[in-house]
Amino acid sequence: LLTPPGTQGCVCLTRCPLLSPHPPLPSAPLQDIRNTVGNIPMEWYQDFPHVGYDLEGKRIYKPIRNKDELDMFLEKMENPDYWRTVQDKMTGADIKLTDEQVDLVHRLQKGQFGDVHFNPYEPAVDFFTHEVMIHPVTNRPADKRSFIPSLIEKEKVSKLVHAIKMGWIKPRKPKDDTPTYYDLWAHEDPNSILGRHKMHVPAPKMKLPGHEESYNPPPEYLLSEEEKLAWEQQEPAERKLPVVPQQYRCLRAVPAYARFIHERFERCLDLYLCPRQRKMRVNVDPEDLIPKLPKPRDLQPFPTTQALVYRGHTSLVRCLSISPSGQWLVSGSDDGTVRFWEVCTARCMKTLTVGGVVKSVAWNPNPTVCLVAVCVEQSVLLVNPCLGDKLLYGATDQLLESYAAPEEERVQPVQWVTATVEEHSKGVRLLVQHSKAVKQVTWHGKGDYFASVVSDNSNMQVLIHQTSKRWSQNPFRKSKGLVQCVLFHPIRPYFFVATQRYVRVYNLLKQELTKKLMTNCKWVSSMAIHPGGDNIICGSYDSKLAWFDLDLSTRPYQLLRHHKRALRSVAFHRHYPLFASGSDDGTVIVCHGMVYNDLLQNPLLVPVKVLKGHVMTLDLGVLDVLFHPTQPWVFSSGADGTVRLYT
Repeated sequence: LLTPPGTQGCVCLTRCPLLSPHPPLPSAPLQDIRNTVGNIPMEWYQDFPHVGYDLEGKRIYKPIRNKDELDMFLEKMENPDYWRTVQDKMTGADIKLTDEQVDLVHRLQKGQFGDVHFNPYEPAVDFFTHEVMIHPVTNRPADKRSFIPSLIEKEKVSKLVHAIKMGWIKPRKPKDDTPTYYDLWAHEDPNSILGRHKMHVPAPKMKLPGHEESYNPPPEYLLSEEEKLAWEQQEPAERKLPVVPQQYRCLRAVPAYARFIHERFERCLDLYLCPRQRKMRVNVDPEDLIPKLPKPRDLQPFPTTQALVYRGHTSLVRCLSISPSGQWLVSGSDDGTVRFWEVCTARCMKTLTVGGVVKSVAWNPNPTVCLVAVCVEQSVLLVNPCLGDKLLYGATDQLLESYAAPEEERVQPVQWVTATVEEHSKGVRLLVQHSKAVKQVTWHGKGDYFASVVSDNSNMQVLIHQTSKRWSQNPFRKSKGLVQCVLFHPIRPYFFVATQRYVRVYNLLKQELTKKLMTNCKWVSSMAIHPGGDNIICGSYDSKLAWFDLDLSTRPYQLLRHHKRALRSVAFHRHYPLFASGSDDGTVIVCHGMVYNDLLQNPLLVPVKVLKGHVMTLDLGVLDVLFHPTQPWVFSSGADGTVRLYT
């Protein structure tokens, strides 16, 4: 097709399967003229019933049925010309090759020329012969530059001469071919402990010959015929004697030793092939490798014996909390009740039926307020137990009733509902209703704010509530994982959020992430913070307890693996240097954890007592541990439905 004037190149027309079947342009003579689609990939026609167009513009249809492997096999067996039949991709037809085409294929496979009549070994025509001919091949006159000195070369040479004069280019030094020998140990310190001569190990001396190698051995050393036969049949390494003892009448009659050369050669091999080294043994007393820990009796007081058992729950007791005064204990159970106990007498003062599994309880840490937060299904109940000082719990009721609702209704993630008359008579004052089940509640140290953790995977997992204003907020914009538990810092405005693998520390004032602690555990179960605020412990379901020093590192200062099964709860004492962990193996391990004011001294962690008493139920042991606020006592709740006090 001719291109328009003023343009370069040419236009290549090929037939597309979607074009209407008009007569195509005539193809090149070398191509198959039955299919006129041109030089295009035949895959374009894969999804069409035809493979192209003939010279009259009619479609060339594909064969109705493609041959399967059985057809191919039958044709291979029955058709004598199968080996010379090829398929034409342009038309889909089978073509039988002629003898000339088969010969051509064979020649090309052997690397020969396609044309039979071409001779690759014809004598070469020597155009430029060595003989001087009359007429030159070229008679061009010589250039002027061939007989005039080059100015460019002159400039280059003058530059090189100037550089040599200035010392920029130095002549190459002649190579010294004499071989150099040097001492390997010339620069070795002769006084070093590992010096070559000090580390020299002399070769072991050869064993001196005994009576059996004498020319006149005692008669008991001479072998009988059977012993000689047995000696010859033995392997050389198994023989007790290296040679057969022989007796000669005098030293002059002793012949030359037949194995002399062989033994000298073996000795040489032993000397240079067997490595010898001196082993540096360090004499260390094994007792010095064990760290010096103080004796437990020097670290008293700590709980050692079971003093009281609080019985009454009919199912496993999941959670515990104690009043700031240390007089009252509250426990939540799977039997749907919350029980209030007097600590000293183990007497159940009050039972509150909540109609669901109690996941968490928390007594308000403010000593001027008598309020307990209880997690039941999708609600947090704020309960006034009405125990102890009448003025105290009366003032708590007055404080809650003095709330004045704001003029504008604010959108909140939860609903604050006042208790009904019936609930009020039981002690329930407020209900904080969440969208999903609540699994943990914890108070701030001042006693006005509390945080709740919801069993959810969205950004609504953690909520912070203010009791006095009945106001709730969601502090996090997006979820960082499945939150296990949360804690408020006892002194500073920090908030600890423990997910399955990490503990994140947030600054509530700056509203930013301060630290991210790597627990090195598979699944964190619980968390407690030291009253000083600089150390936290995390318990995990893979039976590890990680102690973190927040000033030191984001990785655990120490990993304790004292328990054999999953840890369910950990706790710090408020005043004594004690911390405890409860596990599914049914034990509570009390440890001495001394934190020093001197920042250069590391914390001292010593396990002091294993407390037993809980019976394993449903493969669960101790579910919660809690220290008394003033005494060195520890409470534990178990799957056997009891709460135990160790003093």
